[in-house]
Amino acid sequence: MFVTLLPALAPPIQDAVNAMIKIKPSANTQQGAILLESLIAMLIFSMGILALVGLQAAMISNTSDAKYRSVASYLAQQKLGELWADPNHIVATTEPVALDELPNGQYTMSHTAASGEVSITITWQAPGDKAVHNITTNARIKGAIKDE
Repeated sequence: MFVTLLPALAPPIQDAVNAMIKIKPSANTQQGAILLESLIAMLIFSMGILALVGLQAAMISNTSDAKYRSVASYLAQQKLGELWADPNHIVATTEPVALDELPNGQYTMSHTAASGEVSITITWQAPGDKAVHNITTNARIKGAIKDE
């Protein structure tokens, strides 16, 4: 964009006016762009790290739940194995019996003498968990006589 002045003006003045009027991109218009891009990159990176931390916490929680379930299942099968080994001394529990292997762990056993059916229920409550979890194992043991 050149400005044409009156023909009476000398060409050096014309060139000086054109140089002042001409719009040039300056380095000042780009200042701060790299800083803004790096801040956005840090924000995206931070959100990714937070997502990974949340995923790690969920994995630890699920691993603990799976461990407690497997221990409870093992204990139920162990109690059932003890009853199969000695079916003549099956005693149903009227109150829950504490289990040291699980947090707040307890087990109860019921027995139906006529059918020989035994039901073992194991309950536990993980630390910091409001829900009470349980597992029930049922079996029919032939020749079981209920102790009086």
